[in-house]
Amino acid sequence: MYKPEYNGNCIVNLVSSLMLQMGSKPIYPQLDYLKNNPLSNKKKLIFLIIDGLGAEYLRTRNKESIFNRFLKTEITSVFPSTTAAAITSFASGLSTQEHAMTGWFVFLKELGCTSVILPFSPRFGDKTYSQSNIAPEKIFNFPTIFENLNRNCIYITPQALINTDYNNFISTGTTKIGYSDLDDFAEKIINSVSIDDEEKFIYGYWSLFDKLSHIHGVGSKEINNHFKELEGMVEKIYNSVKDKNTTIVITADHGLLNTEPEKIIKMKDHPKLKECLHFALSGEPRTPYCYVKVAKVDDFKKYIRENLFYSCDILSADEAIKMNLFGLYKENSKLRDRIGDFILIMKDNYVFHDPQISENETSFIGYHGGLSKTEMLVPLIIIQ
Repeated sequence: MYKPEYNGNCIVNLVSSLMLQMGSKPIYPQLDYLKNNPLSNKKKLIFLIIDGLGAEYLRTRNKESIFNRFLKTEITSVFPSTTAAAITSFASGLSTQEHAMTGWFVFLKELGCTSVILPFSPRFGDKTYSQSNIAPEKIFNFPTIFENLNRNCIYITPQALINTDYNNFISTGTTKIGYSDLDDFAEKIINSVSIDDEEKFIYGYWSLFDKLSHIHGVGSKEINNHFKELEGMVEKIYNSVKDKNTTIVITADHGLLNTEPEKIIKMKDHPKLKECLHFALSGEPRTPYCYVKVAKVDDFKKYIRENLFYSCDILSADEAIKMNLFGLYKENSKLRDRIGDFILIMKDNYVFHDPQISENETSFIGYHGGLSKTEMLVPLIIIQ
């Protein structure tokens, strides 16, 4: 296991350092690297998040890449190492323990069903909760960083996501700007810097690297070609803002690893295990949460240890929390409802699929969410 380093080398510590830089008080300690190498006091701070750009992948790229030229160190993601948890940490300065955004599939006790949390909809349909008059504030119960920063905050995200319920919630206190493609993304960032001389925090999120990694795999031709496009995008931003009192901080929410069909565990092949559960696994294929029938706890643990020992380790929810996997501080009141009774930590590059009856079984090549070094380590790139 490659555990999150919440005491000074995690993405939450990076956010803490940025908050301190902009006059706000964080909960987590600041990042060790920035404690010893503080950011310059520039008027404009660009915080660029490239979904899925793991540190392990970056090591395989040309050392003259703009990413590697300005690479300062490597830091850990939160647990689980997935977008729902990590992006929420970037927007809140909190770990999963405090914000309780525990994965792609989240069981919501208050609604009695499993959700696809970022689209803010039940797992069995496309209608959002807000279309059923369930406000995001009823489900999300954490603060965001933007409301307490002493500068103008610009939130730049894909046009398709800009007015989703989750984005509307986490971007409270910002001016939201949507973009259509990579060139437009760069232009929106450059324009936000150049339009005036005010102090600004420009938060930019790019998602396509992650999507392509899922579909084609890490290290694929498609990913390597897209990385070259990202290099060009960052070079363009750098050359446009380098004389405009600006610092650029770049990181990622997680890395990914590749799997093979023979490493995909399917619940349909394990009916005796399914009998032990109240409902389908939630969380992530690399970190499934298991809601186990009280009368079947011993059977559940025995089955995992005798039949799936090669593919996963098993932790109780209590054990995971005591190990500080989710974070360090006060538990969100919704956390334990959302992580089940037991958590499977998938080994090597194994994943666990358990689709609901309304879902088609889909398989990716690239996955994330687990505790491997490849998934957990992300780069810290600073251009100032």
